[in-house]
Amino acid sequence: MQADRLPPHDLSAEESVLGSILIDGMSLTQVTGFLAADDFYREINRQVFEACYELVQRDEAINQVTVTHELENKDLLESIGGAAYLSHLVEVTPTSVHIEHYANLVHRTATMRRLIAAAGDIADIGYNNDPDVDIALSAAEDALFGIRQGSQNRDFVPLSETLNTYLESSGGLDEDEDGKPTAPITTGYNRLNEIMVGGLQRSDMVVLAARPSVGKSMMGLNFTLAAALAGKTVGIFSLEMGREQIALRMLAAQSTVNMQRLRTGLLSPDEETKRVNSIGLLSDLSIYVDDTPFQTVAEMRGKARRLQMVHDLDFLIVDYMQLINGGSAGGREGNRAQEVSEISRQMKGMARDLHIPVLAISQLSRAVEHRTSHRPMLSDLRESGSIEQDADVVMFIHREDKFTTEDEWTKANPTEPYPRDRASLIIAKHRNGPTDEVEMRVRDSIGVFEELSFQTQPAQQFAPRSGAVR
Repeated sequence: MQADRLPPHDLSAEESVLGSILIDGMSLTQVTGFLAADDFYREINRQVFEACYELVQRDEAINQVTVTHELENKDLLESIGGAAYLSHLVEVTPTSVHIEHYANLVHRTATMRRLIAAAGDIADIGYNNDPDVDIALSAAEDALFGIRQGSQNRDFVPLSETLNTYLESSGGLDEDEDGKPTAPITTGYNRLNEIMVGGLQRSDMVVLAARPSVGKSMMGLNFTLAAALAGKTVGIFSLEMGREQIALRMLAAQSTVNMQRLRTGLLSPDEETKRVNSIGLLSDLSIYVDDTPFQTVAEMRGKARRLQMVHDLDFLIVDYMQLINGGSAGGREGNRAQEVSEISRQMKGMARDLHIPVLAISQLSRAVEHRTSHRPMLSDLRESGSIEQDADVVMFIHREDKFTTEDEWTKANPTEPYPRDRASLIIAKHRNGPTDEVEMRVRDSIGVFEELSFQTQPAQQFAPRSGAVR
């Protein structure tokens, strides 16, 4: 009877997961989105998985030799049964093809164990006999909610699924010799495309940086719409905004209807027509949003790889870089600068690995606000100079009206008009081309940057609708 009361576990599935990883190191990326080391019941299996995960965090190969060396460095090889146990894992696994099935079994039994533990915690809450019933019930709910949150396997969700809630409520590719597309991804802005030699180049890591509330996410979504309307598949890792907010912003940009009016539903007949038509158009686009917070780059790469295998991913956006979980790679806990350096390096590796441009949105330091000239510089990139080193392109958004009032501007520049709703997109670093600057008009109410002095692509492109400077 005691055996019947053992916590749920499946050692065969655990060994099959590890054996699959040792057979094919890249198969780890298929399960990093939902499987963690804590999901393993047997301690030695947990240690082997952690060793494999740290190798992939460092972009190193995973096989019996490298895992053996990693465990040796941690003084864990003997405790797990030596190299013989790793050989055993490979022998009992016929193929790595079914790793997701094995991993789901491991994750399911781990969830059941967490449920048992939560039941014990809830029993303790009851025995404590707290005089405040509401506090006790809230604590019990938190115990169960924590399990549900942890077991949710959130992944990319088509934008069309999110946009449906708003209805219910008030060119060929150039390819290389291997068949991989080589054509750049359009930004939606002619002048910027010209500077970027046709657009965002494949395998490039592009950093878009600015101070808070200047429009980093807005510009990223503008790039997303332009690429998707050109027939590309775009993935968005949103670590700050939920996918509902992203959908609303895109809807406002496409329909040119005030975002606040869309949020309240108080629309004129003409605006309602624009809303419905825009939802129809956006739902047909290949845009996928993952709004899981505090992800690691390894988790992102695994999800992006799966998205590319299924939907031919062309462009990836990460919003934003400083919210990425650095994990425990290389034992760098406590040193955020080193963590960001590692994150930056891994993101560049992800761009090359997936053969797509990766747009990493980043914060700038407060040094911008303390200078007489508020124009950002490369040294303002927050927390690590490695971002500048790893990036192929670094772009800054500068809006003087965010730093200077109209009175202050008039005193300092009496002959120049106040730059209200004006922005400069500064290309401060360009590994394969010139640096330059693109002048923009900002329409905050609909979430759109409009290029000045250049006509953008017509057709059914969303709004960057530009005109000449007057």
